[in-house]
Amino acid sequence: MTKIALFSSKSYDKEYFERFKPQSEIEIRYFKSALNEDTTELAKGYDVVCVFVNDQINQTVLTYLKNHGTRLIALRCAGFNNVDLEAAKDLGIKVVRVPAYSPSAVAEHAMALILTLNRKTHKAYNRVREGNFSLERLTGFNIHQKTIGVIGTGKIGKAFCEICLGFGAKVMAYDLYPDSNLEEKGVLYSSIDELFRQSDIISLHCPLNSDTKHMINKDAFKVMKDGVMIINTSRGALVDTKAAIKALKKHKLGYLGIDVYEQEENLFFHDHSESIIEDELIMRLISFPNVLITSHQAFFTHEALEQITTTTYENITDFAEGNELKNEVKSEN
Repeated sequence: MTKIALFSSKSYDKEYFERFKPQSEIEIRYFKSALNEDTTELAKGYDVVCVFVNDQINQTVLTYLKNHGTRLIALRCAGFNNVDLEAAKDLGIKVVRVPAYSPSAVAEHAMALILTLNRKTHKAYNRVREGNFSLERLTGFNIHQKTIGVIGTGKIGKAFCEICLGFGAKVMAYDLYPDSNLEEKGVLYSSIDELFRQSDIISLHCPLNSDTKHMINKDAFKVMKDGVMIINTSRGALVDTKAAIKALKKHKLGYLGIDVYEQEENLFFHDHSESIIEDELIMRLISFPNVLITSHQAFFTHEALEQITTTTYENITDFAEGNELKNEVKSEN
């Protein structure tokens, strides 16, 4: 019997994990709480701890888990920046992830943010519901022939490039490992500074690490076009929020669409409608008419949820049966 503690559980997690539960002996307990130093006791006695993007698996948490029976951390997401991989390695705890789950879902959401910000469909919707059919201040621009810069051309970035090409946009890209297939389709790889200089729209699809943290900062904004649109569906800390607010106030940043936020762990995935939100940065962002924020829902499609669930179960089953962990995440040190 493999015992699993699933943290940061929502109704849809339970729905899909119960629907696709394998026939093998598995016992799963769902915890609404996030995993952090204050909630580690909940995981006592569980072989596997299943976590999501805002659970904090640091050395203290890992040490407790190791001492109380946990042998595997199963991430039900692609990112792993919230796990201390070096500590996990030292403690002998394996870490697995879901490397790809419907890349099209995230890529399509990035384009939805672009279209909504540009054509102001969210504002038009609210106006019409109030009987206001005016077109004043709803002017947008054609995406056709605009230059879209894509930072990161992995599976999601590649899907996004192909969507942009379908709109007739000029697509520039930056990645340490250029994709020859995209180049054949017309994507032009360049330096990141050149991408900043030429792009009308910049969409982020790269992982968060020490090299990419706050890559969109005050120096980057200085290079960009006036009125540039920034879209982030990857990781919140890729964008320096304070620098973005200053750029918005100066009209350097013309549009900002984010599905992730660098301090989202205290906000996203929860209902705060009856609370006072104390995060001044997010409240400042919300106040701008040219900022659109969604709460980490880019991945949120039926297809993606099914892929996350089945891959997570495959990872856990492989571990329980002693098979090769094809989706293992290892420390680089």
